[in-house]
Amino acid sequence: MPDFNDSRYVETGFPSLQWEEEDLPTRPMPLHERPLQARIDHEMAVIAEHHVRIALAIEKFWGHRDCVEYLQKLIMSGGHQDGQSRVGFKSEVVSALINLAALHQAE
Repeated sequence: MPDFNDSRYVETGFPSLQWEEEDLPTRPMPLHERPLQARIDHEMAVIAEHHVRIALAIEKFWGHRDCVEYLQKLIMSGGHQDGQSRVGFKSEVVSALINLAALHQAE
């Protein structure tokens, strides 16, 4: 329970919006600072939200040499196997595919 007699609460009754030194470890961690597996899981969740079958295929390929090639083909073809015209992926999915390709190479 917060101490409302603390000087941070006296003026308005709300905590200060200024960062205190002891609060810094509890700030949300930026994605680029997260462990590699957490970053991979985040990108996979974005893809799985929109394209479950593609996410399952990436999981099967993950760790193999062909995975990056598969990701690049998805990005370039918009997801259609035959190269036929297709609307393509949403921007967050394309971003996740690109990030996964980079993460796979980093791993």
